[in-house]
Amino acid sequence: MREPEVLARFRQDRDLLRASVREAGLRALDYFGKSPKHWIKDDKTPISEADLAVNDLLQDRLTGQGCPYGWLSEETADNEQRLGLEKVWVVDPIDGTRSFIKGTPHWTVSVALVDRGRPVLAAVFNPVKDEFFEAVRGDGARLNGDVVTVSDRAHVEGCEMVANSGAFNGERWGMPWPEMKVTSRNSMAYRLCLVASGTYDATLAISRKHDWDLAAAHLVVEEAGGHVTLHDGGPIVYNQPNPRHSTVLAAGPALHKALLKQTQTYRAP
Repeated sequence: MREPEVLARFRQDRDLLRASVREAGLRALDYFGKSPKHWIKDDKTPISEADLAVNDLLQDRLTGQGCPYGWLSEETADNEQRLGLEKVWVVDPIDGTRSFIKGTPHWTVSVALVDRGRPVLAAVFNPVKDEFFEAVRGDGARLNGDVVTVSDRAHVEGCEMVANSGAFNGERWGMPWPEMKVTSRNSMAYRLCLVASGTYDATLAISRKHDWDLAAAHLVVEEAGGHVTLHDGGPIVYNQPNPRHSTVLAAGPALHKALLKQTQTYRAP
């Protein structure tokens, strides 16, 4: 394609993503708080009828009309055909299904367009709280249309961390953690977006995450001025044969640097 055609297609993808994720959030709300049917998958994680309904809606909207992009979703069997494509939609229909089933508002619809391993478009929507996070690579991150930036905190002690408190168990670390305020949120994508907006200073997860948990919110954090890496500072690359990642660390630049001194002492069980 010529450059004007590429830009036009990019704008079309952005607009389609926005509209599709908003519609998906409303579809999810049709089930929320109404005791949706749910069960446990083979990997021991929960799924509800709402996850499947939202997945079907997004796949129909985003891959219809001859879309040439690949598809990777938590609720769709993986297809290796995606590996031969430059662009792939990476989708978590409901990130935070446990919260969704319990009727708590800490879940999101999370979708990214990944281009050669990097997210370039992202939308993360919490419809219960009416929080729509979005980002375009090179054009900043926004919450409900307003530009957001990560916090400028530089010190670990006293920081506000959104994470599972068990992650800081002393047995896992070569040095003790300083005192922090730790708040739990089930959705990894939501945690990352709360860091992007400056609501919290950082997030850390030492349990396995997948592309669909991270890709969209990863871009939101980066475009808000933050860093997202593995716990040892290594890069997170998407649309690989194995879409799993061992850990994730996100914060503003100064705090991320300070946190790395701590997280590099991690001893995996």
